[in-house]
Amino acid sequence: MCGRFVDPNLRSAGLDTSWLKIDPFEGWQRRFNVKPTQDIVLLTPDLRPMIARWWLVPSWHKGALSDWKATTFNARIEDAATKPTFRAVWNRGRCLIPMAGYYEWTGTKGRKTPHFIRGTGNEENLYAAGLASRWGDLLTCTMLTRAANESVADIHHRMPVILDTAERETWLTGGGDPAGLGEKAGLTHHPVRRFGRDDDGPDLIEEFAADP
Repeated sequence: MCGRFVDPNLRSAGLDTSWLKIDPFEGWQRRFNVKPTQDIVLLTPDLRPMIARWWLVPSWHKGALSDWKATTFNARIEDAATKPTFRAVWNRGRCLIPMAGYYEWTGTKGRKTPHFIRGTGNEENLYAAGLASRWGDLLTCTMLTRAANESVADIHHRMPVILDTAERETWLTGGGDPAGLGEKAGLTHHPVRRFGRDDDGPDLIEEFAADP
């Protein structure tokens, strides 16, 4: 699964930000501890950036937002196409969720060590497969996960579906077999200091010696 991640770096020198053309990015502050239910950036199939709530609510949900109790910030790519919550947007709601990396925890309860997981390639950002659903006037989304590949299997048995350049197009256009997406994603990780729910800042991703 993926329950915390780091905003993509959209303002670094040399990074093409010409596609950032919508008002919510004015004064945008990068976060290093993004949590479910917060607003995040996603990219539509035409690579248009939009803001969405990270916790999908299906369009058919009746009642208040607080009435939606299902845990839907992640969805398993293996069965999302057939799940009632996700199947309506499996084809028409595909999107990309950019991020600089994400966190997973290891160890025993009360002494868990967080690890920051990022890409090994030249790209500064990762792009995870996602699904977007509009509930009334609110755009919501989920991040798809798959079985962990060998680069992160020692940290957690699941991982986001991290797509390379070719896979992004395949995912967004609905082509190919989704089962193999993200299988070859190159990721690396290191332990970081323990942090609280509301902690933030670039120091959260700095390598930190884990407890023995």
